[in-house]
Amino acid sequence: MDRGHTVTVYDDLSRGHQELVDRRAKFVQGSTNNKEALLKELPHHDAVIHMAGFIEVGESFKDPQSFFQNNLGGGVSLLEAMRALGVPKIIFSSTAAIYKPKERPLEEDDPKEPQNPYGATKLSFENFLAAYFYSYKLESVSLRYFNAYGPGEHHKPETHAIPNFIRATLKKEPVPLYWQGEQVRDYIFIDDLVEAHVKALDLSGYQYLNLGTGQGTKTLDLLKIIFELVGHDAPISDLGRREGDASYLVASYKKAKEVLGWEPKTPLSEGLRKTIEYFAKFDKVK
Repeated sequence: MDRGHTVTVYDDLSRGHQELVDRRAKFVQGSTNNKEALLKELPHHDAVIHMAGFIEVGESFKDPQSFFQNNLGGGVSLLEAMRALGVPKIIFSSTAAIYKPKERPLEEDDPKEPQNPYGATKLSFENFLAAYFYSYKLESVSLRYFNAYGPGEHHKPETHAIPNFIRATLKKEPVPLYWQGEQVRDYIFIDDLVEAHVKALDLSGYQYLNLGTGQGTKTLDLLKIIFELVGHDAPISDLGRREGDASYLVASYKKAKEVLGWEPKTPLSEGLRKTIEYFAKFDKVK
């Protein structure tokens, strides 16, 4: 909207929060599985940014069918509405969870072996995007997030490390830690992700790009940085193993740099400081 776009936010609010919607946007409460509602709201739009996916890996183990119905069924319903109305382009929030994990930065054409149902639904939808491009010329860009973080993150339940670590540390409560903090992840700040989405609106054809920093950080080292920024430690709650967790997930973003002219700008310590400030203020207000 800052760059002159007119925006509609379409969300069923099962996982989203209407208070986070910019007041300049039109808000519509609806499901991606409701094709009739989509057909009503999509006319006059020239692109869709599709973020309406269930994302919690552990939940996908317990209830894979709901992930199939929402992430794949709802996604295809959206594509069909777009196809019917001639909306030409979709930017899709995909994930590093589609890959077979490797102990080196992952490139876009590395082998795909999802380790959980969540990753499987995202990879399946990417395959539908390919089919819709080659069958119907519906253009798409799949942006494969690695570990996104930043202000405004509110999940129920919250399973992501950074908001859980920060909020527990601020309250000096036990910090939930899996695998004794030995997993290595690539943490990408929300502002950098936003920039990639806006740039992706100018791409054509069928594209898929990693969004990460190319830098891996051990979870335990991440926690130590948070302790340092907050100014005190907190007790650690050792939760042992968690099914579906890869030991190492780091992005190569050189394709995004070449194709989008994009690269991450926010150092981890700066992004964490901004996120800590956000949650300190949010929890105090609450």
